[in-house]
Amino acid sequence: MSKTALITGASGGIGYELALLCARDGFDCILVARSRDKLDELAARLESEFRVKTLVVARDLAKPTAVDEIYEEVSAASMSVDVLVNNAGFPVFGLFTQTDLRVELEMLQVNVVALTALTKLFLHSMVERRAGRILNLASTAAFEPGPLMAVYYASKAYVLSFSEALANELHGTGVTVTALAPGPTRTGFQKRGVMEDSRLVQGQIADARSVAAAGYRGMMSGKTIVIPGFTNKLIPWVVRVSPRGVVTRVVRRMQERVRT
Repeated sequence: MSKTALITGASGGIGYELALLCARDGFDCILVARSRDKLDELAARLESEFRVKTLVVARDLAKPTAVDEIYEEVSAASMSVDVLVNNAGFPVFGLFTQTDLRVELEMLQVNVVALTALTKLFLHSMVERRAGRILNLASTAAFEPGPLMAVYYASKAYVLSFSEALANELHGTGVTVTALAPGPTRTGFQKRGVMEDSRLVQGQIADARSVAAAGYRGMMSGKTIVIPGFTNKLIPWVVRVSPRGVVTRVVRRMQERVRT
């Protein structure tokens, strides 16, 4: 009997690579993102290369109705979700006094509310079957405060805390929860956040394929936290032993725009 993976934010970046990995391992794929054209292209590739079934669900998770609509469409297709990948998310960059509240609330809807709701809706059947994998996209930002991206960093702290707590609650049920916490990664993330000139994303940063591979391996092995990259693995320890004021100032410096 075939198994199914649902991946949000599947139209590009880490989500796209995770969809490829799921399909490679024989999972039918439910692909969720805003762009139907990109999802249709991905679906055609997965069906052609890996001979899996796909369901394209084009929804904007910033809309409060999107989660219920996704759940209803999946249910109508009589598909049960064995792997849930909550990858969708985006940043808002700038001083909190100057950023757009509407956009920040949409970001929280995607990064926090939709992630939580999708987990709630699809978790019940996983527990009943005593089998399931959930991967939530956190970030190294989850371990520290983030001046100039205050709300984004806080949203990722929520994802990490939620994932760790849920993993503990689900111990012994056959269902695991993994938080993937990458550092800066080369995706469309920087462009959407209008932060291409931030020091944080200059120079050599991770590629989406390697980050997705690390997250997928960790999810399938039931790890609770996956932090790709040796330097990134040091961040929680450095933050833990450093004065919070120093950490905040250092992050602020890293986030500032490069002056030309």
